[in-house]
Amino acid sequence: MYIKTFTKMAALLLLSLPISSMAHHSHGNYSLHEYTHLTGTVNKVIWINPHAWIHLEVANESGETELWALEGGGLNALARRGWEKDDIQAGDAISVRCHQLRDGANGCLLGYVTTEGGVEKEWD
Repeated sequence: MYIKTFTKMAALLLLSLPISSMAHHSHGNYSLHEYTHLTGTVNKVIWINPHAWIHLEVANESGETELWALEGGGLNALARRGWEKDDIQAGDAISVRCHQLRDGANGCLLGYVTTEGGVEKEWD
């Protein structure tokens, strides 16, 4: 009898866990074994959960500007690392170290951001 009750309680507990805790995705679409280095001008900063984004205009080898989408950490994680919403604005010149998408597209998982002041901080 106790085993049945315990089993039912354990099942109810597992079912009551927040769905969002099971919905987080992996970073398997990024090449995590090396960093890509980019320097450019911030086009837009999207300060939202679950991940903040920086859109960065980067000059390619031909000198043409390409737009890169850079995925960062959640807002709470960024705040714990000392980032505030206004630290990076459109028009700022920044450098980043990030993990590029495996398919070679213009997207990265951010690792580190260096602002115009020369300070590098983690953005994940």
